[in-house]
Amino acid sequence: MTELRRLEAYCRQLLNAAAFTDYCPNGLQVEAGRQVRSLVTGVTASRALIEAAIETGADALLVHHGYFWKGEPAALRGVKGERVGLLFRNGISLLAYHLPLDAHPELGNNAQLGRRLGIVGAPLGEDPLLWGAELSDPLSPGLLGKRIAEALGRTPLHIDSGPQRIHRLAWCTGAAQSMIERAAELEVDAFVTGEVSEATVHLAREHRVHFFGAGHHATERYGVQALGDHLAERFGLEHRFVEVPNPV
Repeated sequence: MTELRRLEAYCRQLLNAAAFTDYCPNGLQVEAGRQVRSLVTGVTASRALIEAAIETGADALLVHHGYFWKGEPAALRGVKGERVGLLFRNGISLLAYHLPLDAHPELGNNAQLGRRLGIVGAPLGEDPLLWGAELSDPLSPGLLGKRIAEALGRTPLHIDSGPQRIHRLAWCTGAAQSMIERAAELEVDAFVTGEVSEATVHLAREHRVHFFGAGHHATERYGVQALGDHLAERFGLEHRFVEVPNPV
């Protein structure tokens, strides 16, 4: 068991949260208690995830996608009000880390996705969110697609518009389809992310880069698990990751 504020302070330092200009507040978003013994992690703080945390008797919920995004209504009413109310009524605090969790060099979504693909990567240039690797054993597009499917449990959308062999690969988890242009500037052969938009198809074809849309949720399941395991070991917490299926 540990103090909630101590847990938050440790995460803030570990993830270097203050260094990011984000679309939401990173850290403690809902304070419903002071002590944490049992921690549940998940991708998004949906009602289904909250109900699962209630069933396990969790004291805190740690997610990648929390609340209070820029541009959304501030009032706690409707769906958001019901979610926050459930947290308070059941004494479950909510911590959320968005871009800091994408970027962490060991526990982050990008690092964890690379590991599951069997690829050791690193940030490309000064952007901590765009990762890449030079493959010592180049892959065919088909083999990369198969590797992604086996790692994530779903077949990615593949825009087949690059070379026959992939030597340089870049990736960024989640909704990073717009980063394909930055990846193309770095002369990669393929780019992997979560979501795809209509314009992405044309950009991939015109830049002659393979594009793999592997799922926003699917590519961002692993950072929060790694962080939860790390916190459980360091602070002696019970930890359980809860998968709430999402086809996007």
